[in-house]
Amino acid sequence: MAMLPTHIKILDVGPRDGLQNEKENVPTDVKVALIDALTDAGCAAIEATAFVSPKWVPQMADAAEVMARIRRKPGVRYPVLTPNLKGFEAALAAGADEVAVFVAATEAFSKRNINCSIAESLERARPVFDAAKASRVRVRGYISVVLGCPYEGDVDPARVAEVAAALYAMGAYEVSLGDTIGTGTAGRTQALIARVSEQVPVAALAGHFHDTYGQALANVYAAMELGVATFDSSVAGLGGCPYAKGATGNVASEDVLYLLQGLGIETGVDLTKLRRAGRLISRHLGREPVSRVARALDAKEPLSDAA
Repeated sequence: MAMLPTHIKILDVGPRDGLQNEKENVPTDVKVALIDALTDAGCAAIEATAFVSPKWVPQMADAAEVMARIRRKPGVRYPVLTPNLKGFEAALAAGADEVAVFVAATEAFSKRNINCSIAESLERARPVFDAAKASRVRVRGYISVVLGCPYEGDVDPARVAEVAAALYAMGAYEVSLGDTIGTGTAGRTQALIARVSEQVPVAALAGHFHDTYGQALANVYAAMELGVATFDSSVAGLGGCPYAKGATGNVASEDVLYLLQGLGIETGVDLTKLRRAGRLISRHLGREPVSRVARALDAKEPLSDAA
């Protein structure tokens, strides 16, 4: 058995990545309650919101209010997405102390998603890195479609490595590798990480797996075998990708936590409290959580309404 990390950092992206494509507006009160519940559950980091144009992402129009109202806990990170300098400045004014930028691993996805080439997207990110450095704000880098693209198919790990190296060189303290459409497998995940880690230290890499083909947990395990110790996941399995037909949400945080607990790996996250956070948002959305662990435990050990 491969040597696995003894501690894994879970970054819950449900409040941002999970909710941003919901068609019906999620009230600010619900978003704040979700983030506070994830804080109480012990998540090391929670992607709180995004400072983007409300014209393009109306769900995130209340970003400043969310940041003003959440109950921050010392030691917990609350990164926010800032695709450009304007977004960064708004995030800084709202008290953000960590931001994230994103680029794609394929030209087709980049052009369809943000209407520019990969090189142009990196240049757009550069002023954010510069401003963040001047303000002592940490920057996290996201790369989309690292294992498969809805327009170009399989993605060459060498291309991903080039983009990751560019983000790391600009100052990203961590680069999250996103299987946006969920087509990756364990073998391809390890080939990707092996190639990218030639350019970026594995300690600075994170995994971000969607579960469209049911491979996300296998990919998490495969990544851990190569030393990756940070994973993005989404409470209740919230999320999806509007640019890829059939793409489901991020791997559910409850499912990742159950896997890690079974391996004796520390996370600091309480599964019961995490389930409670998932139930909170699922009830508001009017649907069951995607998480299989949450559904199984809800049937076996129903949660009481008492905190």
